[in-house]
Amino acid sequence: MADKQRILVVDDDESIAELVTLYLTKECYSTEIASDGEEALEKFKSFAPNLVLLDLMLPGIDGYEVCREIRKNSNVPIIMLSAKGEIFDKVLGLELGADDYIMKPFDSKELVARCKAVLRRFGQENSQKPEKTMPGGIETGEFVSYDGLVVNHSNYTVVYNERKLEMPPKELELLYYLAANPNRVFTREQLLDKIWGYEYPGDTRTVDVHVKRLREKIKDGSNWKLSTVWGVGYKFEVD
Repeated sequence: MADKQRILVVDDDESIAELVTLYLTKECYSTEIASDGEEALEKFKSFAPNLVLLDLMLPGIDGYEVCREIRKNSNVPIIMLSAKGEIFDKVLGLELGADDYIMKPFDSKELVARCKAVLRRFGQENSQKPEKTMPGGIETGEFVSYDGLVVNHSNYTVVYNERKLEMPPKELELLYYLAANPNRVFTREQLLDKIWGYEYPGDTRTVDVHVKRLREKIKDGSNWKLSTVWGVGYKFEVD
């Protein structure tokens, strides 16, 4: 029997944390609870979760800082939980590396659906098929390759100028989708639907934030670039 997926629930409200773990346990996930930022970082190391549900308003180290610390060494998916509904708070969370953002109060079915979707997209709910190996030990599979850039959707790796990049799931999925459809223009709404799916309730700035983060990590190649089509959206432009 396959090991259960592990989800770390970080929330200083004990009743909410216990309710969330109840929902997740019913779906056969293994859970741990952390009630503050420091405990969250400790349990992240010891529990090695496949997903983190992270409340923003925590005593001591807040959720933003916890996210920042996790992202220094890991691309494990993070879903932020918050009673704050301001666009600024959502954008800041996404800029720090969160993969999704859920408003409180939330519906239990929506929470579980979001968790499943993020884990599925990160490739952790389904076992991977055996893959061949490219020179340099890079596994192949479902990937796209350009001069100086290899984006592998099967094992969630990005190699840029012969260097492996750490990249959160949503950034990688966005880059892969654009690169797999060269010179095709996508609107922000189309990208939201394709990458975030299930009628994602976020605004189109979510796409802009992720593109900005990609551009900070990856510069234009010799014959390709991530282009903005003003008034429309984005495309992976290839000469």
